[in-house]
Amino acid sequence: MKKETNQAGTDFYDKRNNEKQLIRTDIQAKSSHSIRMEEKIKELIRQSQEAKGQAYCPYSKFRVGAALLTDNGCYFKGCNVENACTNLGLCAERTAITKAVSEGHKTFKAIAIASDMEDKFISPCGACRQVMREFGSKWDVYLTKPDGTHKKMTVDELLPISFGPDDLCSLKLHTIIDETRHCVNWLQQCSAAT
Repeated sequence: MKKETNQAGTDFYDKRNNEKQLIRTDIQAKSSHSIRMEEKIKELIRQSQEAKGQAYCPYSKFRVGAALLTDNGCYFKGCNVENACTNLGLCAERTAITKAVSEGHKTFKAIAIASDMEDKFISPCGACRQVMREFGSKWDVYLTKPDGTHKKMTVDELLPISFGPDDLCSLKLHTIIDETRHCVNWLQQCSAAT
């Protein structure tokens, strides 16, 4: 039998087995990718728990950490930072997102959120959900417990029927149309008056 090599470098021993070999190689590649992604998610959750240790929360004593995974594989950690003027505090999720954006990253795969709550999964507040939505609605959010168990959701599931950047584009179009109508009406009134 003649040994051949395909473009990906997989060896074939005869042409009848090419299709079976390609399918097997593709399944192995997908399986390998899912294992790598599982490892990245475990690391993401570990980093969110680590970030929780940096929380500055002298008033609530409620520590929260977050870790963000960008599309190109970078991790960014954040923790909650409280302030005596309550509304100036910053959540862990927004801290991580702000750090990533300030470093030039704007597309994300996932975020994990950690707290000390043992009886239920930590969930992001409404403001954090809206900030996440700014960067897409289809990326993953891992709600965790201290033991590492987690619940996977998407931004869209956390903030259904959301308002995002694409909505502003349609609003601008309506504004332009309304302003144009207003100008046309004004011009018609001016010409009628003369």
